[in-house]
Amino acid sequence: MPDTAGELVAVAERLRAAVSRLAFADPVAYVYNPLAYAWAPHRAYLERFGGRSAGVLLLGMNPGPFGMAQTGVPFGDVGIVSEWLRLDGAVGRPENEHPNRPVLGFDCRRSEVSGRRLWGWARDTYARPEPFFDDFFVWNYCPLAFMEASGRNRTPDKLPSEERMRLYAPCDAALRAVIEAKRLSHVVGIGRFSGDRAAALSVPGVVVGVAPHPSPANPAANRGWTPLLEKALRELGIDAGRARERS
Repeated sequence: MPDTAGELVAVAERLRAAVSRLAFADPVAYVYNPLAYAWAPHRAYLERFGGRSAGVLLLGMNPGPFGMAQTGVPFGDVGIVSEWLRLDGAVGRPENEHPNRPVLGFDCRRSEVSGRRLWGWARDTYARPEPFFDDFFVWNYCPLAFMEASGRNRTPDKLPSEERMRLYAPCDAALRAVIEAKRLSHVVGIGRFSGDRAAALSVPGVVVGVAPHPSPANPAANRGWTPLLEKALRELGIDAGRARERS
């Protein structure tokens, strides 16, 4: 039997090393790499859930300041990660930390709205993590969080072209490796950016789609994100509802 979880750990280690060598110019003033300082919970996430039989990848853009930047888990709202996924682990600090965006790890009291919505849907639909990961896996395309001097978040698509290309190369390689290791049938970008990056790989046999992002910056998501996600999944032929019968 293939050690899929072990393959994913190796993918994340290669990605961590590759992006750690990159440099970014103004207006990016701070770069957080949770694959480095929050490696313990990230590795625990991969080892516990990465080996299950998921055929669908939910692909995020990059860490949120109160999600993966704190817990090392994609969309990793502290409460959900601790109480539902039951993951923990030592979390250090970025080498260069913005004074108004501290990494407090599992002591962070701020909630990641996008993570609460995504993982909350998983919890409400599947009740337990294991059936969810038999159908889905969650990965962030880019593992880095970028901040301007003001503390304002800067997303990867807003980087200058040369910086984007240097960043996208290892992120593309890692995404392709995840798709191949897990023998995925579908990749669903959580937001247009992620869907476009997955589509650009053109992996044979893999269907790529897009679901609306659960961010509070998306007005439609604030009116009810779960129906939007489930509609997008149905249009791709993905029936998450069957999990309710198994849970």
